Amino acid sequence: MISAERRIPRSPMKGRPPLRWPGNARVALWVCPNIEHYSFMPQNVGIRDPWPRTPHPDILLYSQKDYANRVGVWRFFDLFDRFNLRATVSLSLENWERFPEVMEACLSRRWDVMCHGMVNTDYLWGLKEDEERAYIARCANTYRRLTGTLLRGWFSPALSHTLNTPDLVAEAGITYFCDFFHDDQPTPIRVRSGRLISLPYTVELNDSHVLTGAMEGEEFARAARDMFDTLYEEGAESGRVMCLALHPFVMGRPHRIRHLANTLDYILSHDGVWATTGAEMADWYLANGYAPALAAATDA
Repeated sequence: MISAERRIPRSPMKGRPPLRWPGNARVALWVCPNIEHYSFMPQNVGIRDPWPRTPHPDILLYSQKDYANRVGVWRFFDLFDRFNLRATVSLSLENWERFPEVMEACLSRRWDVMCHGMVNTDYLWGLKEDEERAYIARCANTYRRLTGTLLRGWFSPALSHTLNTPDLVAEAGITYFCDFFHDDQPTPIRVRSGRLISLPYTVELNDSHVLTGAMEGEEFARAARDMFDTLYEEGAESGRVMCLALHPFVMGRPHRIRHLANTLDYILSHDGVWATTGAEMADWYLANGYAPALAAATDA
């Protein structure tokens, strides 16, 4: 096993090879709506109880999540269409099995997909290597059956993972990984075989984390503008990545959607923004940034 300390090459931002995004863009923007499914009655709670508020089922919390597929995601479709914006779905594959109309809406828009497991009440913590390998294979095979294409990205369900997860997703032919939150640029991940990169996802500006009472839609929009302004300024020297991590049951609510619209309008009004997807960014980085980053690592 590759040690946790060696997974990510050590590379301070100052001194690493500069990134020059396509069109000399300063910021690569990827927008990641989490289109999820939650078990109504989880069979194996295991290491974490997804519904700790009451004995199962928790009707209140389950129905809050179900708002996404009934209402919130359709606001997202309309809004992103307005901006001609292709999203990268953080997808619980069971969602597409249960809601084919959501799948069709995503596929017709050519949205990218990173797998968020089968169900967001699945947890990888504590799985043995063969068990986790089988779970990842089930996800990859399900996606291939539904779409006829290969799965490109991975984001572990409920942010759960093991020390083996990077090796196993690379083994499955997956290109990019979003369980690490350590950088403002893509970075190589050392794996037993193949190549894998980390793309900057965010929990710092993730609506399900920050819009829980301490912040509301207007504050979220202000924080997003502040984040963008800093990355845009720094991106003149070396390209940066901005992720908007969104949930239709949160930002898709009627009192918040206009704040997301204002955020996108602000960001996309700037020159030098590459509105992209996870797969597009991964392909560019593997072709242009991966080898220079490994060569410049200070722990090579």
